[in-house]
Amino acid sequence: MSEILSLIQQRKSTRAPFDPARPVGAADLAMILEAARWSPTAHNVQNFEIVVIDDPKLLEEIGEIQSPVSATFIRENYDQLSFSEEELERKRTGILGSQFPPAWTAPDLDPEKIAAESGPSFLKSTIKDSPTVLVALYDSTKRAPASEGDVLGFLSLGCVMENMWLMAEELGIGYQVMSAFSSDANESQLKQTLEIPEHMRIAFAVRLGYPAGEPRPYLRVRREIESFTHRNGY
Repeated sequence: MSEILSLIQQRKSTRAPFDPARPVGAADLAMILEAARWSPTAHNVQNFEIVVIDDPKLLEEIGEIQSPVSATFIRENYDQLSFSEEELERKRTGILGSQFPPAWTAPDLDPEKIAAESGPSFLKSTIKDSPTVLVALYDSTKRAPASEGDVLGFLSLGCVMENMWLMAEELGIGYQVMSAFSSDANESQLKQTLEIPEHMRIAFAVRLGYPAGEPRPYLRVRREIESFTHRNGY
């Protein structure tokens, strides 16, 4: 098996607290950013900027931003869950419900109630003592030609995410994408804290670091090639 395919198969989301006393080295961070630099983007528009946050005081300040979890996120997350490994093996898509708080996976799920009781500091629990956070910004003044809604521009941001992720995996660095940073409720506060220009939008954020202990293994599944491949027509 080729090394690149093996790396792709090993890539995973590190859903565990990181060790704040073990920073990501400057050389390793430079390699992750170099991988971002060579990401394919539509018409080579390079429609992204990356804010590196490794100041503990600034990370603490971000964690204090009032950011209750969204009821929409809880509801739509619930729809993707499997409640046993057998169910996940059968469906081949989604993730295990055991990776989330029990209240988020209850049969009588009440997203609005959970959101109201989640507390105002959701970002703090999301960051989980990460020594480094990367915030990927989308330049709204740059648009891929003839791409309605700039779909190609957003696909380019996905390439940036994947390139950085694969490099982090190669370096043995934990990587988890955090969608909470780009929610409407958080973006304006984060842009003010990080002095981000008005025309820049937060596309996604990533927490980087080394797990504080052995990460709990979890079942990862994918559809078989035959289930999504259509030859010479659908």
